[in-house]
Amino acid sequence: MIPMENSTEVTEFILVGLTNDPELQILLFITFFLIYIITLVENLGMILLILLESHLHTPMYFFLSNLFLVDFGYSSAVTPKVMAGFLTGDKNISYNACATQFFFFVAFITVESFLLAAMAYDRYAAVCKPLHYTTTVTTNVCALLAIGSYVCGFLNASIHSGNTFRLSFCRSNVIDHFFCDAPPLLALSCSDRHISETVIFFVVAFDALFSILIILISYLFIFTTILRMHSSEGCQKAVSTCASHLTAVSIFYGTGTFMYLQPSSSHSMDKDKMASVFYAIVIPMLNPLVYSLRNKEVKSAFQKAVGKAKSSIGFIF
Repeated sequence: MIPMENSTEVTEFILVGLTNDPELQILLFITFFLIYIITLVENLGMILLILLESHLHTPMYFFLSNLFLVDFGYSSAVTPKVMAGFLTGDKNISYNACATQFFFFVAFITVESFLLAAMAYDRYAAVCKPLHYTTTVTTNVCALLAIGSYVCGFLNASIHSGNTFRLSFCRSNVIDHFFCDAPPLLALSCSDRHISETVIFFVVAFDALFSILIILISYLFIFTTILRMHSSEGCQKAVSTCASHLTAVSIFYGTGTFMYLQPSSSHSMDKDKMASVFYAIVIPMLNPLVYSLRNKEVKSAFQKAVGKAKSSIGFIF
């Protein structure tokens, strides 16, 4: 740990990372590299597929394309720096780079939480009001929900970043984490951090509870509608439509709750690091799989795209 004088301004931080074992660092670099490549191919590939296939130009896939873009965004905010640290051993990150990484990670995470709520509303309209779906979830409504998600996400990131980086960091510049996140940064502050911790807790709690409330209300109506259905085929279709979204919501909020909605006194950085690996690196890889593995429309679109690609290659040669 490097102590800092009260008069010294911190110009860079040192990220402790996940391990100092050289052999384990190589193994983790290979693992994270493969995960990141898969994440890029999956998310950008799904976005491209949705753009190219006209029958996927529906509200659900519009929200999914934004979800995949956000997953790509917050994975890219964290993973490349982590891999660079494993490869070069350079654990330093400038003050501005740390603030930038923190800002975009928080922004994209918050956008995802609101997108998941918007998708729950979309599923509610599809299952509970199928005859009015096209007039309820219009192009304008989709655009407003998506824009609102991004505005809330980046506004939230501005509040978090301003609230965190206004503090003085004079105790140390060593961050006990593998990226710049709120709990380890607050632990370094020599300022009174009670107000900052309180603001962060209530902003995160408000965003999460607001999104979760929309999701719970939407699914309450959905399950009520399913129970009233007389057709088993209709029930299966409705459940299948919502299963992927519910899985994504459970993974996202389950990990997020463990990481952030607990008092600082009960924080264990080792547990936080493991949860953060899953949250920041693994989830962006899982979401495209969750939404595509049992999705007949996506499989059909993919097969069609592969067929077109083969035809084009055959025509060229």
